[in-house]
Amino acid sequence: MTMSPTRIFIVDDHPLVISGIESMLIDCHDKVISGVAVDGAEAWRNITILNGQLDILIVDIEMDGMDGFELCSKVKDQYPEIKILFLSMHDEVYYVKKAIECEADGYMLKICDKYEFIRGLNALIENGCYFACKILPIIKQMKQLDKSTNNQNLTDRETEVLRLILQEMTSKEIAEQLFISKQTVDTHRINIMRKTHSKSIVGLLKYAIQHNLVK
Repeated sequence: MTMSPTRIFIVDDHPLVISGIESMLIDCHDKVISGVAVDGAEAWRNITILNGQLDILIVDIEMDGMDGFELCSKVKDQYPEIKILFLSMHDEVYYVKKAIECEADGYMLKICDKYEFIRGLNALIENGCYFACKILPIIKQMKQLDKSTNNQNLTDRETEVLRLILQEMTSKEIAEQLFISKQTVDTHRINIMRKTHSKSIVGLLKYAIQHNLVK
């Protein structure tokens, strides 16, 4: 059975950036560009016209009017199934932290080349979450957001499983590494999601950052 192509929408206030992304994707027959916009407000109008029938939203942060963060929050509230990838020139803690708080699914820098961009996009499609290698050290710099809250909510084993989940390991791989059954790992996953009030791996990443669990 032929898989439907990944539907992508691009939002950036620099037409040259949009053209660059389009050119990088021109040979990717498993991906199709469903639309483009030069600001958040225009993007939101088009996304609602499409009734959220998109897979990935590639968005810049700083734009006139509705910026990328506001657009991300609106999309996640109305169409949570759409994956959001920030493509930005900013590599400061504030921007990465804000992106995660807005429940973005990925973050890449505009200095990346074509191959890194395609690789990151494919990782986002396959794993549901992708943060570029150059962003990971920034995440490590983040301070605990609520110093009055410790990690007593999760057991030691659940914390161990959480860290392996964030390494994009499957339940089977985690079971093999910890010498426990896959069913036990699945139970831990359910408990972790419930205790952390997370709905996705991005939510788990946000929790891990808040509690200094990111290695």
